[in-house]
Amino acid sequence: MAVALGLWLGQRFFAAPEQPKLQNAVLYQAPRAIPEFHLTRADGKPLTLADWRGYWTVVYFGYTSCPDVCPTTLTTFKQAWKDLAARGLTDKLRFDFISVDPQRDTPDVLHKYVSYFDPAFVAATGIDDELTPLTRAMGLVYSRSTDANGKIEVDHSAAAVIVDPQGREAGIFRPPFVAKAIADDLAALAASH
Repeated sequence: MAVALGLWLGQRFFAAPEQPKLQNAVLYQAPRAIPEFHLTRADGKPLTLADWRGYWTVVYFGYTSCPDVCPTTLTTFKQAWKDLAARGLTDKLRFDFISVDPQRDTPDVLHKYVSYFDPAFVAATGIDDELTPLTRAMGLVYSRSTDANGKIEVDHSAAAVIVDPQGREAGIFRPPFVAKAIADDLAALAASH
């Protein structure tokens, strides 16, 4: 009886907190450290790891001239953001779009692009020496090439990274993205911390 009571108390008070039930998000068993970085936001201010602390942040890497995946993804995030705003949760959350095409995605281009989806979304970019270590640390990839006609082609991971309020990579959203599921998952995460 004493052993059973001890096991029950141990599980009750010393077990890892139960993760919320999620629909679209995949959380890691243990959050992963993100290295310090320095990117430039569309408004000219720096974007650093410190900016992600204190919020649940969805980080999506893409580029503004993306023909389909990026605008579709940001449209879904826009719908999720509206849902979260209706629930009064936007002060605990943020969406950041990071361009992996810095030559074409100037601050002005980034600002116009992201503002179209929602003015609250943050846009940033940096040189490859800044972007590559960050994407690799997050388990994502991107590449740019130029075809025979001089057209720049960009490939990038389609997943969106979930950063917890401590500034650690907590998990990912994998496509297909569903706005209601993303909003529900982010609401559950915001309520859990």
